[in-house]
Formats: sequence, structure tokens, C-alpha cells
Amino acid sequence: MKRKLQAAVLSLAMAASMCAGCSSGQKDATATAAAEAKTEAKTEAAAASAGESYKIYLITMDQMDQHWVNVDAGAQKAVKELGNVEYKWLAPDVKDDAKQIECINNAVAGGAQAILLAANGPDAVTASLQEAIDAGVKVVYVDSAASLPAVQTLATDNKAAGKTAGEEMVKALKAKGIESGKIGIVNVNAATASTVAREEGFRSAFEGTAFEILETQYGEGDAAKSKDIAANYITQGCVGIFGANEGSTVGTGNAIQETGETVIGVGFDKSDMILQLIKEGYLLATMAQNPDVMGYEGLKTAVQSLEGKDTGSENVDTGVSVITKDTLK
Repeated sequence: MKRKLQAAVLSLAMAASMCAGCSSGQKDATATAAAEAKTEAKTEAAAASAGESYKIYLITMDQMDQHWVNVDAGAQKAVKELGNVEYKWLAPDVKDDAKQIECINNAVAGGAQAILLAANGPDAVTASLQEAIDAGVKVVYVDSAASLPAVQTLATDNKAAGKTAGEEMVKALKAKGIESGKIGIVNVNAATASTVAREEGFRSAFEGTAFEILETQYGEGDAAKSKDIAANYITQGCVGIFGANEGSTVGTGNAIQETGETVIGVGFDKSDMILQLIKEGYLLATMAQNPDVMGYEGLKTAVQSLEGKDTGSENVDTGVSVITKDTLK
């Protein structure tokens, strides 16, 4: 009898609960959803604090330059040290805005939580980049920034380094007794912020001198195109030529080598080919950046941002050094 009474009470309780559920089902469903969302958020936060694995992409201007290989090497070093990063390097085969935009879109579609980006141009990628940021992706610039705020920019002080390149050329020309003459500039394009700043700095070194800087020519960072441009400058009687990036510098050195003219060549970036051209005397100097530092510190910054930690200054100068034949001895 006692068991029957308990069963009856239990049945009545269940019926009451069902009736209450029918009358406030929508409210209960909303409350349940909210509770589940809070639980999920807490779970994600706990996972992050427990060392969650992060998906981070590096997107560079192209795959051609050794400079980008070194950025990737620096990022990979940080990945090995951290142990909680799923990392991938994406890049167009050549410098091309549309192809870089495609890389950004593919990274977002692939679940990127952070992107290390060397923007080919400051404005071309902004629409796709803004979509990525709106989707919660953290952006860190390495080498060259786009026209959107990011967590941090790690790059050379390109204007200052460009001025140093110009000063090295002026010093070498005057040492040869050359006080005037034409100067050529082989740049990548008119949009890439880093190389535009280098050119600006380079030009500033010639202010107040009798040298004439000719109109800049663009080779898209391609060594073969840059060689043709430099050769044309040489036929115009230039006494000095500046290459604004790796491909431009290699092309300049190769043109000087092939023509056999005593033109002062100064460039940017460090690669085996550039170092060989310096050793053989076809280039005077190159401004060596620290791309490995950009990749290494950039990836660590991305992880710190994903973990909600302070990432420090918005702009970090990764430094530059002048490499000449004397420094290679």
C-alpha cells in the first residue's frame, strides 16, 4: 500500500511538471540555450587556459624570395617551442593582389584563428582582411602592413634603412671622386608600403647633393625583369642603382655583372645570390633585415593575442644591418 501511495505521488508530480513545461516551454528552451552557451564559453575558456591548440597561417607576398623562406623558418621555430600551434604557410607563386586575397579567404575557410600577413599592397586586401577580422581572426603584420589596424606590426624601419642605403651609395660614389650623375631605382611596385618607404628614405639621402635620381621603374620583385630595368639604367649612364627588395637587388647585381660597368649597386635583403654578388664586387652593399625575427616574434604575438594576453607595442622594429664585402670577410 505504501508503495502504491508513493507511485501515485510520483505520477502526480510528473504530471504537474509536464503541465508546467507546456505553459512555459519557450521560456525554458531559451533558458536552456543560454545555459548551454555559458557552459560552452566556459569550456572554451578552460581549454584555452589549459593550452588549447591554435590554428595560425602565414601569408606572404610570394614564394620566390628567400626572405619569405626565412620568415617561415622563424615562425616554425616558434611553433616547435610553443607546441600548441597548428601552422601553415600560404603564398601566391608571384606578387599578385588577387592571389593574395584568395590566400586570405582560404585561410579563413580553413579555420584560421590568426593570420601573420605580409601585405602585397596596403589597400588591395583590406576588404577580405576586414571580413577575417569580423569573423574573429587575429591579424599580425610581418614586414609589410595593410591599411587596417592589427594586433601588431613587426617590420624593419624601412624609411630609415632606405636612407642608410642611400648614404652608403653617396659615400662610395664620393670615394671614387664622383660628385654628380644619374641614379636609378628598381622597385617592386608603387603600392607595397615597405618598399615605398625604402625608396622614400633612399631619396632623402641625396637631398642637397648634385646627383639626379631618375624616375623609378618597377619590376614586381622579379629578378629577370629587374635585370632588364637595371641594364636600361646603365645604358642611360647611371652611376648608381638601388634595388628595393631581394629580386630587385639580384637583378641589379646581375645587370652590373653582365655589362661590366663600374656602377655602384646597393640593395635590400639577404640571400645567397646577393651575398655572392657582393663578394664578387658587383654589389656594394645590401640592407639585411631580420625576417626570421619577424616570423618568430610574430607567431608568438599571435598566440599571446589568442590567449588574451598583453602583446606590447603596436609597432616593433626588427632591425637592419649593412652587409658589405668587408663584413663578409
